[in-house]
Amino acid sequence: MNDAASSFVVGRDGALLLTLRVQPGAKKDAVAGRCGNALKIRLAAPPVDGKANAALLVFLARWLQIPKSAISLKSGQTSRQKVVRVEGVEAEWLARQIRQVAARQPR
Repeated sequence: MNDAASSFVVGRDGALLLTLRVQPGAKKDAVAGRCGNALKIRLAAPPVDGKANAALLVFLARWLQIPKSAISLKSGQTSRQKVVRVEGVEAEWLARQIRQVAARQPR
């Protein structure tokens, strides 16, 4: 699916719910493209004692240029498949960011 908006939905309160596929223990933190309807994120942090989840929130805040307090893990605490709630980001802006990442992804 090529539609960047398929990686997230807009909640009733205007916050975005972003679907992620997280790969902990990678060489470096990066947005790695798309994985089905999810955005693939690589994290250097190990999946131990919540370290990868904490690193994920910090990484996303930096990537989206918003405060860490505007991001929370909604589901997937112990899974690679996660849903993150993001406040203060326009849906169209996020869709553009995802399209840019997908365009760099090897086919």
